[in-house]
Amino acid sequence: MFVAIAAFVALVVVLILNVPVGFGIGLASVVAVLADGRLSSLYIVEQIISGTDSFPLMAIPLFILAGELMGAGGVSKRLLNVCNVFMGRVTGGVAIVTVVLCMFFAAVSGSGPATVAAIGAMVVPEMLRKGYDKKFALALVACAGSIGVIIPPSIPMVIYGVSTGTSISSLFMAGFLPGILIGVSLILVCYFVCRKNGWKGEEKKYTAKEKLSALWEAKWALISPIIILGGIYAGIFTPTEAAAVSCIYAFVCGVFIYRELNFHQLFELVANAALTTGTILIIVGCATAFGKILTIEKIPNMLTEAIMGMTSSKVLVMLFIIVILLIVGCFMDTTPAMMILAPIFLPIARSFGVDPVHFGMIMVVPLAVGFITPPLGAHLFVAPRVGNTSLEEVCSGIIRFIIVMIIDVLIITFIPVISMFLPNLLS
Repeated sequence: MFVAIAAFVALVVVLILNVPVGFGIGLASVVAVLADGRLSSLYIVEQIISGTDSFPLMAIPLFILAGELMGAGGVSKRLLNVCNVFMGRVTGGVAIVTVVLCMFFAAVSGSGPATVAAIGAMVVPEMLRKGYDKKFALALVACAGSIGVIIPPSIPMVIYGVSTGTSISSLFMAGFLPGILIGVSLILVCYFVCRKNGWKGEEKKYTAKEKLSALWEAKWALISPIIILGGIYAGIFTPTEAAAVSCIYAFVCGVFIYRELNFHQLFELVANAALTTGTILIIVGCATAFGKILTIEKIPNMLTEAIMGMTSSKVLVMLFIIVILLIVGCFMDTTPAMMILAPIFLPIARSFGVDPVHFGMIMVVPLAVGFITPPLGAHLFVAPRVGNTSLEEVCSGIIRFIIVMIIDVLIITFIPVISMFLPNLLS
């Protein structure tokens, strides 16, 4: 127990000192090894290497690169045009289009911050031009971008699958309906807020010919989720291979079909993807070592016994886990939180009969809320850059969206069929 306390105290201290999360987890692992005395410092190095030496983890850099390529290569622009043609005339049309566009982009990028950056740069200027309140526009983009890690493919789902041994394909299937639920709830919020403030949709009425023309121009963008996800579920390729296919497809669309990418941009996009990937893999490796040390010290077993000793109510235990995840999401990125907490909480959930795939959604969705909760929500730092404004202005408009997403978390947690319907149907 002393080793675990030393490790967690060290982790809290280094995070307070603003040490990068990956290195902070590594330093906490070193403290645990020194406090234990039975383990060699080489154990940490071995676990870092073994933790990142994983075929499923190859999907992460590939999906990140695919998101970069699609954002810069014209795919998101065509999707925006289609959404605007079909839904732009509804009250709050641009706001609703923003949510739908984030859902589409989520189905090809797997990354929340990438979704916020790519979609926000297009829709925020348009929303401001139409008279939308700036804090509402930026808060909406930041929140809708969170769908990027819920609708498959999803990088946090890959992390959860690797760290718990759960099928990544099943997790991807489980993410569809929760992602759609959150998208619909955000659309309803947009409609009522826009109606209250008089933010109307497009005045222009598009003809059937114009709608068909928009669909035809965006055909390559629209079929990309079908190719990527359809290939996974049809058994044509694995999620990791699907990530490679998405990169190739995005490259072909951007360079040869839409011709909006040049080789100078490609080098910049690859550099951005490599930087993001390096950060994630450092976190994954160090978190693997940290988790192994906790397992050696039997911390997951102790926590399971302690929680079950306090209550035998499944509802209370699930609420306790959700509260912890929401709090952790305020201070820690999704990847390290998933790597550290999934192996600890999953045995507790399984003891109450919760399916590992359903529990993956119970973990991913609350941590997705962490993208928009201060002080360290990643989207709260991306959105101000998109809108050239302050963090405080974005935060002031985010409260209503956080409340709605927490309600969605509870619905997804206590109605398992939302997550399990597609995995059970297609298994």
